[in-house]
Amino acid sequence: MGKSGFPRLLHPTVDAVNVRDVAVFYGELLGLNYDADVADGEPQWVELVDSTGAVRLAVQRVDSLTQTTWPSPDVPMQLHLEFIVDSRDELSRHVERACALGAIVLMDRSDERDEQVFVLADPAGHPFCLLSRV
Repeated sequence: MGKSGFPRLLHPTVDAVNVRDVAVFYGELLGLNYDADVADGEPQWVELVDSTGAVRLAVQRVDSLTQTTWPSPDVPMQLHLEFIVDSRDELSRHVERACALGAIVLMDRSDERDEQVFVLADPAGHPFCLLSRV
């Protein structure tokens, strides 16, 4: 536990049927590194680390995964990641990058005045937000 007596978040973990694809997607999207062995075979667990070696995200294998239907309430999001960038230009650039890496846009609220938000789904269908507050 932390000095405050409260637990600290270690890292989020994303379930995936295809761990390699999801790890590569988030590694490329966020500039994180992962074990080179990810390219070979299908691992059960992958940790994505930053330049200091701190684990920022993990991906674990599951046999099946019901993809969210959000914004339809049939299968809710349950959990999602939110990433913030510093400008509208960066937001557009990162949304384009995410789509080039295999994401799809679920919602575009980039026309909002105070907070521009794109809700996307990664290649395994996990929703995540890219946003800018300018």
